[in-house]
Amino acid sequence: MLLGYFAAILIGISLGLIGGGGSILTIPVLVFLMGVSPTLATTYSLFVVGTCSLLGSFMVRKEIDLRTTLLFGSSSIFSVLLTRKILFPIIPDHLFSVGNICIERDSLLMILFSILMLVAANSMIRQAVALESTSEKKIHYLLLLGLGVGFVTGILGAGGGFLIIPALVLFNKMEMKTAVATSLSIITINSLIGFLGTFQTTTIEWKLILPFTTIAISGIFIGTSLSKKTKGSSLKKGFGWFVMMMGVFILLREIVLLV
Repeated sequence: MLLGYFAAILIGISLGLIGGGGSILTIPVLVFLMGVSPTLATTYSLFVVGTCSLLGSFMVRKEIDLRTTLLFGSSSIFSVLLTRKILFPIIPDHLFSVGNICIERDSLLMILFSILMLVAANSMIRQAVALESTSEKKIHYLLLLGLGVGFVTGILGAGGGFLIIPALVLFNKMEMKTAVATSLSIITINSLIGFLGTFQTTTIEWKLILPFTTIAISGIFIGTSLSKKTKGSSLKKGFGWFVMMMGVFILLREIVLLV
């Protein structure tokens, strides 16, 4: 558990440095180092990442693009609430069987999350070229992306920063600092709304989650400070390789456990 609390610092550093990646780390840390079930870890992750992002967005509030936050946030809130309130609760613990292999909800969540980690890692490692886009397309894109990220947040407890930042940089041609700040504000909305959506129906172990969140918050200050001294592209690539290794480990582990 001590290692889990140490890893909490990395979660905050990740959010402070690149405006994302918090959930990618939080759920594996909660599951493998803190002994939390995958289903409950998705709820805890929303609280940890949402709280850290709230503080982080306040620290970089001058860089936030409010128009983008409102457009993206409005559609993602709708999607998060719909997913957390209606879809997530009706997913059964036991989903289906394939021969002698039983597919449980927790196993499927971890497999989906590991695949998401690999997609996110690939996005962070690759050097993409900015795309041309008109203002009208930008608005439609932000609304649609908000719905998609809201769904991911609701199901997997992931804030979606690894999806938000590439989209803002590629399609809205934002500078990295503005994209990071705006991403933090959107993650705050997604995560905390998602957490409140399941708060009343979930037993929260506050003695575990509050110290964990407090330590993660300390990482925000470290990450924000480092972001001013380190090249963003290098950080993103390095973190991408780390996420990819974790994604491969989790995927292989879940497959082995199923077989």
